[in-house]
Parts: sequence; structure tokens; C-alpha cells
Amino acid sequence: MRNVGLALVCMAAVACTPQTSTVVPVSQTSATASASTSASASAAPATSPAATPAKDRTGQLKGWPNASNTGVPDGVELSKRGSIRVVKDGTVLDGLDIEGEVSVQADNVTIRNSRIVNVGHWGVIQRKGASGLTIVDSEIRGNGTEQMQFGILNQGGMLTVRRTDISVISNGIQTDHGLIEDSYFHDPLEFPQDHVDMILSTGEAQKGLSLVIRRNTIINTVKQTAAVALFQDFGVPRDTIVEKNILAGGGYALYAGGGKKGTPTGIKIIGNVFLRDPFPKGGFWGPVTGWDGSGKGNVWRDNVWEGGKSAVHPSEG
Repeated sequence: MRNVGLALVCMAAVACTPQTSTVVPVSQTSATASASTSASASAAPATSPAATPAKDRTGQLKGWPNASNTGVPDGVELSKRGSIRVVKDGTVLDGLDIEGEVSVQADNVTIRNSRIVNVGHWGVIQRKGASGLTIVDSEIRGNGTEQMQFGILNQGGMLTVRRTDISVISNGIQTDHGLIEDSYFHDPLEFPQDHVDMILSTGEAQKGLSLVIRRNTIINTVKQTAAVALFQDFGVPRDTIVEKNILAGGGYALYAGGGKKGTPTGIKIIGNVFLRDPFPKGGFWGPVTGWDGSGKGNVWRDNVWEGGKSAVHPSEG
């Protein structure tokens, strides 16, 4: 996380109502809510616990997402808030230090320059029927002692995540569609019965949408499941691009979409770098499993081990 202070702000033509409050939403005529307005809407929670220190495995790979270039930017002052339920289209949450969850039930919501620390099911959820959530320059994590199942759970439509730091969770993001780029996934916290994935898809994208995972650092330090997992729990993956990421850890660094329910199509795994840390084989068992090259539009190309001199082949899993 980049350095931040504590102060102000819930922005927009907003209706960001705390879940535990019946207070009237912030005035829709004000672009920026005052500190006193925010305080009246929700009592300030206890100070968020400090981030769990992470071993930075990206130091030798300059330019990739890491703790210095993702999360809340330097100099941003944050205003403390509790859980928030967003019910107005176009809401912008800016500069918040949230201890609790953000439940998005509106379209085209933006969360930026904010830190979200929670326990339980999720940090952010986009509910069914909502679409267009964008999360940028933010940090989402558990508290380090209790389980948080998902950093972000998408039950709705389009999701965009950029330059965001997600850690100390069981699963970083679960979504079947959207754009995830320039973000840092690391240091999950495993609890009994967990399947630990940093980015997880459990079926096919909604009609007209696709899933793009690009230019992220994705490291699962737990020796099970995956850094990126494309599963067939509820459908057959399609139209998914995993491109130019750092991938490491889990049982396999990548579950590539194959399974018993059908042949995945439009799966493009291109230009990724697989690390041998935390596990020498990329994942505990190997770099990849579940690749099916027979599907229409499926491409495996230019994927290499760190250092770039040795190719990663799907058969290595």
C-alpha cells in the first residue's frame, strides 16, 4: 500500500447509505460530502489494523504491480466509515477508510483512492442486477486474524479493477466477466475448508461480456488451488484473456478452463511470466492444469518462466 493519511470524503451525486443506518443519503446537489455529514451518517469505526507485511517477490521484475504502485496513492487523506450500501447510479466513493463492506446495488459506481478492511463474506460485492462497478487505486484486505472470503464478489454485470492491492483474503476476486488490470494480489489467509484463489471464475461470462486479466501480479502463497482459476462449476468458460501477468503459487498457478462440462472456447493465455517462488514448479504441483487446446479460438503463446529464457508448456502441469 502507498502511504496515506486520514481525513475526508464521500463524493458524487451520491446516495451512499450505511447499511446499519436509516439516515437520509448525502445531498445529491453536493459534489463532495463534508466531514461532518459523513460522520453523521455512520459512527467512525476503530482504526483499521495495519496491513500485514508481504514478502515482495517482484523486486527483480521492475515495472510490475507491487505494493509501491498499487493501492491508495501517496498523500491521499482518508475519512473513516463503516459499511456502505450504494443505491444510486453513478455514485463515487472517494478517499474512504472503510471498516466493513461495500454493497453495490446500482449501476456505474466508482470506488477510488479508498481502503476497505472487513471480515466475513466480502469486502465489496456487486449485486445481481447491478453493472459497471469500477474500483481503482484502492486497497481491499482482511484484518489478518479473521476470515474474509472474497475481496470482491461480482454477482452482477461489468466489473473493472485497476491498480488495486488485494490481500489477506481467501479469494481475491470472483467474477466471470470484467477487466482486471495493473493490480497486485498477494498473501492470502487460509482457513479450514478454504479453496484459495486470487482470481476465480466459476462459469461463463454473461452474454456480450468477456473476462480480461492483464498486467497483474498474482501470487498465491498457499499450496492449493490457484493464482488464476477458470473453473466449470456453473458453466463452461469462454472469451477469457489472461495476458502479461506474473503468476505464481497455489496447487497450480493457472487452472486454464478445461473440465467435464464442455470444451472452453476463446481462451487466450498469452505472454505470462511464471515465478518459481513460492514453489519451484510455479504452483505446488506445477504451472498449469486444465488447458484444452482443441477449443475454437483457444491460444497458448509466449508464456515463460521468470528470466524469459524458458517457455512454459501446458503439458508441464
